[in-house]
Amino acid sequence: MTPQAAVPAIAQTQADPSGVIAVAPQRAPDWYDPHKARCPWGLGAGFVVYVLLPLAATAWYLWSEAADQYAATTGFSVRAEDVGSAIELLGGVADLSGSSARSDADLLVAFIASQDMVRTLDARLDLRARWSLPDNDPIFAFDPSGTIEDLTDYWQRMVRVTHDPGAGLIEVEARAFAPDDAQMIAAAVFEESSARINALSAIARTDTTRHAKRDLAEAEARLALARTELTAYRSANQVVNPGTDVQGQMGVLATLQQQLADEVIRLDMLKSLRRPNRARVEQAEQRVRVIESRVADERSKIGGGEAETSTEGYATVVAGFERLQVEREIAETAYGAAQVAYDVAVAEARRQTRYLAAYSSPTVAERATYPDRPMLLGLTVFIALFLWAVGAMVLQSLRDRR
Repeated sequence: MTPQAAVPAIAQTQADPSGVIAVAPQRAPDWYDPHKARCPWGLGAGFVVYVLLPLAATAWYLWSEAADQYAATTGFSVRAEDVGSAIELLGGVADLSGSSARSDADLLVAFIASQDMVRTLDARLDLRARWSLPDNDPIFAFDPSGTIEDLTDYWQRMVRVTHDPGAGLIEVEARAFAPDDAQMIAAAVFEESSARINALSAIARTDTTRHAKRDLAEAEARLALARTELTAYRSANQVVNPGTDVQGQMGVLATLQQQLADEVIRLDMLKSLRRPNRARVEQAEQRVRVIESRVADERSKIGGGEAETSTEGYATVVAGFERLQVEREIAETAYGAAQVAYDVAVAEARRQTRYLAAYSSPTVAERATYPDRPMLLGLTVFIALFLWAVGAMVLQSLRDRR
């Protein structure tokens, strides 16, 4: 090493007419490297603080404090009793029910993850107490003082729903800190899901039959009114069947007319004698007048005139009766058609009933499968190393810019 390299070189001063003296910049020696001169202890300390210590704390907590969790699974699918009718089979549109079943499955998956499901099962099984059993595990156990929103968030951690849209299969995995609790939660999820599907089917049946049921009620009310009016008309006119009464009245009138004809002939025969008996003639004439008066009365009853009683004429009674009878027949026909339409609507609604078919009953775990300690520890190592490496690169980049 030459003396010139060991001592910083200083440029010779030159006089400038303006009086300014120029000095050459100092040059660092060749043996001095600022990057090599910095101590690497900062990165090592950061590795210990940000990688090793979190890793050790995580491993200690997972294997000494974290409570074991048991998982119970159940599987089911939404099925439909949707046998296509003959028209659908001929038309080739019997596959339309598959999309409805798939939409019901999507709706059911959303319902299982909803707050409504959480609130129902919490009231039924006391989820807060079951999920807050470990006293020394604040990370994986639930805080019983949490709100329903906190319980819903925790539910989504402890209950996992897997849905296969193609096959229409739904699998539910419920976790708890006791095997029986996990099985109970899984079974309750299936029961509540089945109840919701049944409710949806009931709503669909109600919607399908609502109009038919309304038409049936209107036809039934119309028929009842027609029958009531006909009964009131019979009571008011004191007749059961005016047609039968008219036939009887016509028989009476025919008999009177026959008697009148006989008496007229007899009267004519008495008058045709050379020396008729005046008393007998007057008696025959009196008999003819009485029969004619009775015939007039009977015709008056049949034709609608006023009779000796205050009742209407048979023609008017029969006309009113026939009108009410026609209205009753029309009401009966409408009621029959409405009843048939309602029966068809009910059959159609039953044909499209949805229900849950379980292909896997809620299981009982024999060993704890959660928390997945190796996976969580590996994830902690990965995250810690990633953050430490990013921080080291950022610090090195800042140093290079100085």
